[in-house]
Amino acid sequence: MTLKELEIGKSAVIKTVGGEGALRQHFLDMGVIPGAEVTVIKFAPMGDPMELQIHGYELTLRLADADQITIEQISSRTRKHEGARNINQSVHPGLGEEGKYHVKGDGNPLPEKTRLTYALVGNQNCGKTTLFNQLTGSNQHIGNFPGVTVDRKDGPIKGYPDTLVTDLPGIYSMSPYSSEEIVSRNFVLEDKPKAIINIIDATNIERNLYLTMQLLEMDIPMVVALNMMDEMTGNSGSVDVNGMEAMLGVPVVPISAAKNEGVDELVRHALHIAKYQERPGRQDFCSENEFGGAVHRCIHAVSHLIEDHAEHAGIPLRFAASKIIEGDHLILQKLELDENEHEAIEHLIVQMEKERGLDRSAAIADMRFNFIEKVCEKTVVKPKASRERIRSEKIDRILTGKYTAIPCFIGIMLLVFFLTFHVIGAFLQNLLAMGIDALSNVTDRALTAAGVNEVLHGLIIDGIFAGVGSVLSFLPIIVTLFFFLSLMEDSGYIARVAFFMDKLLRKIGLSGRSIVPMLIGFGCTVPAVMSTRTLPSERDRKMTILLTPFMSCSAKLPIYAFFTSAFFPEYGALVMCALYLTGIMIGILVALLYRKTLFRGDAVPFVMELPNYRLPGLKNVMQLLWEKAKDFLQKAFTVIFVATICIWFLQKFDLHFNLVADSKDSILAMISNCLVPIFAPLGLGDWRICTSLISGVMAKESVISTLEILFGGAVKDALTPVAAASLLVFSLLYTPCIAAIASIRRELGRKWAVGMVIWQCMIAWVAAFAVRWLMVLFMR
Repeated sequence: MTLKELEIGKSAVIKTVGGEGALRQHFLDMGVIPGAEVTVIKFAPMGDPMELQIHGYELTLRLADADQITIEQISSRTRKHEGARNINQSVHPGLGEEGKYHVKGDGNPLPEKTRLTYALVGNQNCGKTTLFNQLTGSNQHIGNFPGVTVDRKDGPIKGYPDTLVTDLPGIYSMSPYSSEEIVSRNFVLEDKPKAIINIIDATNIERNLYLTMQLLEMDIPMVVALNMMDEMTGNSGSVDVNGMEAMLGVPVVPISAAKNEGVDELVRHALHIAKYQERPGRQDFCSENEFGGAVHRCIHAVSHLIEDHAEHAGIPLRFAASKIIEGDHLILQKLELDENEHEAIEHLIVQMEKERGLDRSAAIADMRFNFIEKVCEKTVVKPKASRERIRSEKIDRILTGKYTAIPCFIGIMLLVFFLTFHVIGAFLQNLLAMGIDALSNVTDRALTAAGVNEVLHGLIIDGIFAGVGSVLSFLPIIVTLFFFLSLMEDSGYIARVAFFMDKLLRKIGLSGRSIVPMLIGFGCTVPAVMSTRTLPSERDRKMTILLTPFMSCSAKLPIYAFFTSAFFPEYGALVMCALYLTGIMIGILVALLYRKTLFRGDAVPFVMELPNYRLPGLKNVMQLLWEKAKDFLQKAFTVIFVATICIWFLQKFDLHFNLVADSKDSILAMISNCLVPIFAPLGLGDWRICTSLISGVMAKESVISTLEILFGGAVKDALTPVAAASLLVFSLLYTPCIAAIASIRRELGRKWAVGMVIWQCMIAWVAAFAVRWLMVLFMR
């Protein structure tokens, strides 16, 4: 019997785990190991993937992957993972130099003025980014979807300028499965921070301690931060911090990063262990009495064999030994073992497998989880079903229900668009537009009264105010849209969308995780491209990056809003929805084409945790809105400002720098006329339209400002509804802005970026051509 056949609410013991390589190792690291007990919680609305509980936490798994896991059904689970019934509530020890935890004077103190560098490491959704903000005062986006931290972020601890904390991506283990895990592992191994701050979700200790054990093997000074202790104690849970410190061999500090509780004590411990280089007191978690001591003997024997190689490669010995036994090819390459050593190690591992009755990777994973269970049994009083968990289960019955998930998602997105374009965003947009117009009129009268030169007058009013001002009026719409997207992400809903959209996305060759970059793409392509680094497969990552530009970004909203209100005022919401759906449908068609050509094969397995729903923090949401508004304003007063002035100048002067009476004689007209034959079949054979589309490559927001300048505010009179529809579709699909192109180039390289620009323009031209002639046929 396989896990795929297990019914909802039924439990079983895992017998074998199929698969191979990094993928199988990922399953094992997530706790899917032989001997583990598992219960099926639910299936996604489309029947795939499934959610299951294992080791006291929840995971999602595709049916195809579950089919590779053989099980034996049981009537009820024997391992309840309840932890201790009561614990020692003695006072938490003070700092090492006081002799209460570490031996006084122990360690190897660093010279004065040495910069103390830290790696902030933890699982996804454990509050790592929140703690980073508390430690450094840094402001960065805090989300609730796994993998929200993409880039490496650094910052000194507040009040300690000689420190530097690096916020690493959220990971589940130090195995080289995803690019994020490789980045984090390489940072710890190669950059060699002076200490590690390992943050753990106290409400999910079993899941989080797996990474902790691997970090301890790296023999770097470390302090463990038990986060969300307020939730733990609020649900009648508790932790024997002293007992956990004794078992792990490192300081453990209970904190609540969100409430800034315990962070000061954490900082004091972090400073001390880094300064005195107090390394973990324990790295050996395998017992010589467990299962005949097979794993214990194997690890120690391999350690002796590779000791000189590990020292030469600069890799911690215990970590290297464990990884070699697991079959980590990257560590094997770095150790440069000769053939005899390879053979000797292989003999040791085969003997261990025979004695233990498990394969090498499963044996190491099982050893770690057995130790974790001992820690939890002795030091953790499990909380009752938390309010957050009960609330999440109730909400999920509707938002991930079999018949309600998709309708709810569509309804939520339609509501977001309606409130953005017709209620909140539209109201704020009108207010801002009125303010800009009033300021423009006052400035115009002041310049006229002052007798300012005609050219300078025209630059200020027709160039800056008409151009930049028209773009600024769309700021409320963009901020409003990001507000709703932020609520969805921070609450945990987008993770659910990934869960129930996985089966649908798999039909086009992607996994449910790809829905997140695509949804972010509706806000901005740049962070969407960056967020693809959370995808474990290079194939999925490339394919998602190339599909993301088809998701209409918020920078195109000014174009849609302008032409919709000018040419289709009665069908505003319908036209907006049609544009977004067109982008999505063409993206799907392109994805199917990619799947048959550039990216053959299947999407990677869908293994992830579903975080509890949490109320988004007002501070986090407002900070995100400020960042987006600031980014937009910087564009408006840099890229768009420069583009506006350049276009105004090119429009007002000829090649001899003489002021022209008619803009058709200008430098701009000469340049754009070269493109007119290409756009003429689309009904856009006007050099001014070509110019606006060129400016859109710099920033999409500048398309409208350019049109306003070149047409002197009479765009509506110069175009027909058919031409407007054609222009809308072309703007929807043609190349993204220069910032997005740069981010794609950074992720995939120059050839992919250039190819994407040409490909998008070709698709946009064909789609606009089709729309134009379809409208001509229907309007006859």
